[in-house]
Amino acid sequence: MDEQVARPIKQAPNRQGTPQGTPEGTPRGTPGRAPQRGARRRRSLPWVLSLIVLAVVGVILWRHPWTMQARPASGRHAFGDAPQAVGVATVHAGDVPMLMGGLGTVTPLATVTVRTQINGILQTVAFAEGQMVRRGDFLAQIDPRPYQALLEQAQGALARDQALLREARLDLQRYTTLNQQDSISRQQMDTQGSLVHQYLGDVITDQAAIDTQRINLAYCHIVAPVDGRIGLRQVDAGNYVTTTDANGLVVITQLQPISVIFTLPEDDLPPIQRQLAAGARLSVTAWDRANTVQLSSGLLATLDNQIDTTTGTVKLRAIFANADGMLFPNQFVNAKLLVDTLRGATLVPNAAVQTGSPGTFVYVVRPDHTVGIRVIRTGAADAADTAVLSGLAIGDVVVTDGTDRLKEGSKVVLPGQAADVAAAAGMEVGTPRHHRHQASAMPPAASQN
Repeated sequence: MDEQVARPIKQAPNRQGTPQGTPEGTPRGTPGRAPQRGARRRRSLPWVLSLIVLAVVGVILWRHPWTMQARPASGRHAFGDAPQAVGVATVHAGDVPMLMGGLGTVTPLATVTVRTQINGILQTVAFAEGQMVRRGDFLAQIDPRPYQALLEQAQGALARDQALLREARLDLQRYTTLNQQDSISRQQMDTQGSLVHQYLGDVITDQAAIDTQRINLAYCHIVAPVDGRIGLRQVDAGNYVTTTDANGLVVITQLQPISVIFTLPEDDLPPIQRQLAAGARLSVTAWDRANTVQLSSGLLATLDNQIDTTTGTVKLRAIFANADGMLFPNQFVNAKLLVDTLRGATLVPNAAVQTGSPGTFVYVVRPDHTVGIRVIRTGAADAADTAVLSGLAIGDVVVTDGTDRLKEGSKVVLPGQAADVAAAAGMEVGTPRHHRHQASAMPPAASQN
């Protein structure tokens, strides 16, 4: 009886489904959880509907005709196995120049700093900056008056000493006659002879002083020592210039002709030396920094007498007439030396030559429109073609464009066959899917129509 009293008494639900004893304000079901789940369902319902709408739109767009044309079909016509459209060229015979290129610097044959040879006031500057001058053209004038006065002084000393010399020579003649008559001693005659030689030395010294002052007067009149272009003026008229001035008056640079000093690897020396030993005159062309514009052409003048051991290169000098002035001192250029010309060589376009793990190779088109890798050995090259020493024959067809997706045995489409292959593959690859379904579902009679 006590156990029955201890058990909890279950309350029977009332007619509205609420257990007896539950407060009227408590919701039905699990207390505190049912309202939260219902609210979450109401909040997520719009997102579910949006996802369903997006999925339906995606399916419609996926099956639209324009997407079917862009999407490749599965099977043997997938992207990896489809024939690749390529550009081709035929191996031919021709002449190719053997060019050796190197980096060079335009170097004048003469760069002269015009300096004063005497001290004095700079009276006149007769040149303009950037002017082209010829050798001997008047450039500047230094005040000549001090040196003119020294010249006249030396001339006066010369006249005096010459008079003394003449008098001493006359006395010597008299002393000689008197000595023969034993009227004077031999010692007196010899003394007079020494005096003559003394005056003769004074005359020579005076003449040297005159020549010195004449040279100084010539130095007052400054002229161009070489043909060339005047640089920027370093001193203005009115300044006192001296022989110790570091910058001088102006710099003249010879531009016509001008040289280019460039370097080549030491391995390129043997063919150049053979040509020079045979008396050949090798031509050199100078190109701009981008190696696209030819600036001038000239001839190889000489080689340096030693190889630079740090770089393994040798210097060469080429002479250019530079009549149009396209080459400028210290300008950076690309020099190309024409060593020889290969006649009747097997030529292949530069675009066809590839480099990879096999070495240097090309893709050769076979008669069945597949390509094969052909390892070649190349020689000289120019801007368009490369000479092939082995590996190809004249008439072979090689791929020049579209090589990035090729491999051994890949099928290719030649330029003239691209339209035919595309038309033949249209029903499998380019035809929309729903059109194919309609064609397959069409009755036989309608298909014949």
